[in-house]
Amino acid sequence: MRVLAFSSRGPAVQLLQLALNRSGFASLETDGVFGPATQAALTRFQAAQGLKADGVAGPLSHRALLPWYTGFLRHRLRPGESFWSLAQLYGSELDAILTANPGLDPEALPVGTLVVVPLPFPVVPTSIDYCSELVAYCVRGLAARYPFLRVDSIGRSVLGRPLWSLSLGSGENRVLYTAEHHANEWITTPLLLRFTEELAAAYATGGELFGRSAAQLLDYAALCLIPAVNPDGMDLVTGELRSGESWQRARQIAADYPRYPFPSGWKANIRGVDLNLQYPAGWEQARENKFAQGIVSPAPADFVGSAPLTAPEARALYTFTLRFDPALILAYHTQGEVIYWRYRDYEPAGSRQIADYFASLSGYAAEETPFASGFAGYKDWFIQEYNRPGYTIEAGRGVNPLPIGDFETLYRDNLGILTMGMLVT
Repeated sequence: MRVLAFSSRGPAVQLLQLALNRSGFASLETDGVFGPATQAALTRFQAAQGLKADGVAGPLSHRALLPWYTGFLRHRLRPGESFWSLAQLYGSELDAILTANPGLDPEALPVGTLVVVPLPFPVVPTSIDYCSELVAYCVRGLAARYPFLRVDSIGRSVLGRPLWSLSLGSGENRVLYTAEHHANEWITTPLLLRFTEELAAAYATGGELFGRSAAQLLDYAALCLIPAVNPDGMDLVTGELRSGESWQRARQIAADYPRYPFPSGWKANIRGVDLNLQYPAGWEQARENKFAQGIVSPAPADFVGSAPLTAPEARALYTFTLRFDPALILAYHTQGEVIYWRYRDYEPAGSRQIADYFASLSGYAAEETPFASGFAGYKDWFIQEYNRPGYTIEAGRGVNPLPIGDFETLYRDNLGILTMGMLVT
């Protein structure tokens, strides 16, 4: 996390405010503006932690706040302590501690044992804007709470940020969900993270999700989720990246295309390449279409790049998909409440029926992709490569970037798709 001080702004400040609220030291509005109330709350927290109470969130303060960023802490057992006493001490649930520590026998805990203690709130926040740092904290917290969740990186972005993958389930039906191909569609990232958390929690407790046994879902399917394909672009759009060489370069790119508001209209990766126009499925046609619209160089949106798979994010997802070999993919975008299911003349067996089923679950419309935007997309390439069902889902309705206040509606509408997508093939 960057150093935050009075007058700082952006998603990192929202996360700081949320962490101070979670820790019990404040009841702040998570508005992303580091003002007097945030400074006072941070000063109180620092004093209680034995830190220099200067109201500046530097490395030591961020380290102290880490449990409230990630949703868990590690406690070294003292004489007489148990899982039950730790649950009482931290307001946690005994079952949550048992889940997070599968290798420990609660009846034989040696003094000095390091215990993972989940804190009494969800890991994934759904009321603040996102940045790549928050995605990393969520991934870290989910992995700690649910050790059966497998965490990896499929590659790195232009600026070196991990492209996280989350995997769970042991079934033969391999399913891949992806989100945030476009920077200003970042609200799809918490969509996949929230679903991951709810599915993992239901599995750990023997519960259900969308009326389906989580255990049965994960016995049938092997699910992989990639919640943020374009983390650099996310940081640009939400204001976490607001200075430096990369920001200046993006600003120059945007100046050449004033039709796109900056940074809210930015869809591309940080180099100005549209990641959903990077796949070897009619890429030449996509270039012809976009050049005809005047998009002939790096741009906030719709520039196809110099060749397919030249963007590291697209190349990483392409390579991972070939290795994972899924039976079905979902590619989450916003907005329009539309499910696109077809690429050119390819119509994989059952794909239209699945699209109609997803439409019935969500209230969205199942439609064919318009010609002008129907080439070189991730879904297009997957259908062409495998002749298997692949879907672009345009979630929500409005103007991108959709506000985080739309999240609960968006999640409600898509929970059925996310759950049943594991079962339909």
